Amino acid sequence: MALMDTVRAERLAKIARLKEAGMDAYPARASRTHTIEQFLENHETLQGNSEQVMLVGRVMSIREHGGSVFVDIFDGTKGQCYVQRNKLDESSYELFTATVDTGDIVEFAGLAFMTKRGMPSLDVTGWRMLTKSLRPLPDEWFGIKDEDERFRKRYLDILLTKDLAERIRRRSKFWNVIRSYFLDRDFVEVETPVLETTTGGADARPFETHHNALDIDVYLRISAGELWQKRLIVAGLPKVFEIGRIFRNEGMSAEHLQDYTQLEFYEAFKDYEAGMGMITDLYRTVADKVYGTQTFSIKGFDIDLSKDWETYDFCALMQKEYDLDPLDEGANWVSVLTEKNISFEKGVGVERLVDMAWKQVRKTLSGPGFLINVPVYMEPLAKKSTKDPRVVERFQVMIAGSEIGKGFSELNDPVDQAERFKRQQQLREEGDEEAQMPDTEFVEALEYGMPPAFGFGVSERLFSFLEGVSVREGQIFPLMRPR
Repeated sequence: MALMDTVRAERLAKIARLKEAGMDAYPARASRTHTIEQFLENHETLQGNSEQVMLVGRVMSIREHGGSVFVDIFDGTKGQCYVQRNKLDESSYELFTATVDTGDIVEFAGLAFMTKRGMPSLDVTGWRMLTKSLRPLPDEWFGIKDEDERFRKRYLDILLTKDLAERIRRRSKFWNVIRSYFLDRDFVEVETPVLETTTGGADARPFETHHNALDIDVYLRISAGELWQKRLIVAGLPKVFEIGRIFRNEGMSAEHLQDYTQLEFYEAFKDYEAGMGMITDLYRTVADKVYGTQTFSIKGFDIDLSKDWETYDFCALMQKEYDLDPLDEGANWVSVLTEKNISFEKGVGVERLVDMAWKQVRKTLSGPGFLINVPVYMEPLAKKSTKDPRVVERFQVMIAGSEIGKGFSELNDPVDQAERFKRQQQLREEGDEEAQMPDTEFVEALEYGMPPAFGFGVSERLFSFLEGVSVREGQIFPLMRPR
C-alpha cells in the first residue's frame, strides 16, 4: 500500500474513534469568540480578566512536551495553544493525542496566558474537532517546490506561502482601486456579452463553442466589450467601464495567458492626448494605494512611475532599428525579418510582419512612457491623426520592454470603419486568424452617430509586473493540462 493510502486509512480510523467518543468529525458550526489576530491584539486584557476564549484554526504543527502538547494553529494568523493533561479530563486528553493531526481544523476553549518564553498563548480547557483532514500537509517550512504541483494544488501553496496569500489580497485591492477610480469619476460599470457571434476589439484568435439553444456557433470574447461599450456611447452613456474576463486562444508565455481579467473604459468627448494624463494618474494611484510606492524593479528595469513619462515614436524607432520606414508601402519586411532571424508565419500581411519586427524593438524601452504614431494599417479601430493621416491617434503604455495598456481616439466615422473592416476580412481570407472580424452591426450603430471618444484597456499583466512575477504566477488558479 502506498504511503498516502496508509496515512489516509489511519486517519479514517481516527474518524471512527472520534465517533465512538461521541464527537462529530465534521460539525456544521463553530463557537469562535475571537480570531487569532483579535486574540493576540487583546491578549493582555483577556489574560487580566480571565475571560474564556474560543479559537479555531488549522493545526500546523504539534510538539509534545511531557504531559502537555504545544499546538500551532492558523486562521490567516498563526497562534499557539497549550494542551495539558491536567487541564483536561483524561479521556479528552487521550482522544486529542490519539486523533488530532497536522492539517485538522480544531476548536479550542481556554484562557489567555503567557508562556515562560513570553509567547502569548491559549491555555486549553477544552477542544472539539471541526474538520478531520485525510491527507497530511506538506512540510510547512519547505512547502511545495515543484511548479506544476504548486499550480495544481494551489490551495496548499497559498496555505503554506504567506506572500502568496498576501498577493491574493493585493490582487483584490488592485482591481478595487481601479473600480473605485472610475466610480469616483461618475463612470457607469457595465457588463457586456461574453459569448459573441463576431469577436471584436482586438487582434487575437478566439475560442469557439456551440450554443445549443440557438443552434449557432459562437466565440468567447477577446476584449472586455469594446464594440459593445462604444454602442453604449452611441446610446448616450458618456462614461462606461468594465472589468471582466476575456479569452484568447493563443500561446502561453510569462506575459500571455488565454483566460484573464481586463479593464476597458470609454469616455465621450475626450481624445488620446487627454487620455495620457488620465492613465498616468490611474497607474500612479494604483501604485500608491496598493503598494505604497511609485518605484519598482521589473525585468531588470528600474521603473519610477512618478517621473515624467517618455514619449516614443513608433516609426522613428523602427526606422532607426531596421533602416525601413513603416509608412513606406514598398518596404520589404520579409527580408528584414529573415535577415534578423525573427520567426513569422508565411503569407501574413504587412500588419503582422511589422508587429513581429516591433516586438524586438520594444524590449529595449524602459518606460514608463507612451508609444505613439503607429501606422493606420496596424489599428483598425482608432481615428487617423489630423497631423499625419498615415498614423492613428493611439498610444501604448510602455513599461520594462512590454506593452502594458493601450488607448486611442476612437474611430467614429462609419465609412472609414467599414473600409478598415474590409481590409481585416481580406487578411483573414489570406490566412491571418488573428485579424479582426468585420462587425456590420457595429458599423450600423456608428451610422446613427457616436461622439468623439477616448477608449483604453489594460489587463492583469500590469498587476503581475508590479508584483514582479509572471502573469501565470499572478493568477490565483492558472489553467493546467489534466494529468
